Amino acid sequence: MVNPLPAAALAALGAALLCAPGCTGAPRLAALLPQPTARRSLRLPRGLWLVAAGGVGGALLLGVAGGITGIGAAALWRHHRSARATELTSATASGQLADALARMTDELRVGAHPATALDGVRQDGPWAEEVLGPAAAAARLGDDVPAALRRSAAKGSVSSADDLERVAAAWALADRHGAPLALLLDGALSDIRWRVAFGARVRAQLAGPRATAAVLTALPALGLGLGHLMGADPLGVLRDGLLGQALLLVGTGLVVAGLLWTERILHAAVPR
Repeated sequence: MVNPLPAAALAALGAALLCAPGCTGAPRLAALLPQPTARRSLRLPRGLWLVAAGGVGGALLLGVAGGITGIGAAALWRHHRSARATELTSATASGQLADALARMTDELRVGAHPATALDGVRQDGPWAEEVLGPAAAAARLGDDVPAALRRSAAKGSVSSADDLERVAAAWALADRHGAPLALLLDGALSDIRWRVAFGARVRAQLAGPRATAAVLTALPALGLGLGHLMGADPLGVLRDGLLGQALLLVGTGLVVAGLLWTERILHAAVPR
């Protein structure tokens, strides 16, 4: 007959091990020892990698002038993307500020305290909270709200700075002369909403000129492809000899200058 006591003892030992608390000595000892510093990887921004790749590819394809052309083309493309992203961010920021002012105006008209209306900015979007959050904190502490708005305006872009200056002027006028804050903010809101709507219409109407500028910029590359189809060797002409390198640099400079001038004209057409 098999004795059940050893099996029961093993089962009890296993249960005790499962219920035993974890070892706490090792973490305490690790806290006392100096921790190894993490190795920082040298990572360049993606834009610099793009510029470097453009320079290397252009140099391999078209020589020294091709490397300069590749660097210029990559830097121009990066600048174009950054300018478009900044433009869209500015439009989004103005839209969030307009929504925040609309909510605050509605709350003030039903009798809410200005500090309470300003404190609800957390629900109006991340950009609105970033620029109006210091003013909300100043209102809670009884501090100068227009000064906080002007400090936020000094850190923002041109369009957001102008909008916040209008809000700060309206708030200061209400504090100094007792004018209805809801009425003053409604005037600033109307101006901001008009500018946002007008800017959206202008950007939509400029889609055609932007596409035309992109096509004109790509025409030299299409010309090189057409020359290869006709049996010529345009890349060889540009790569070999001092004259070809000079023509490549001059042509690239003219294309870049034309594109930058076009972008300047289109950028000036959008209201800020």
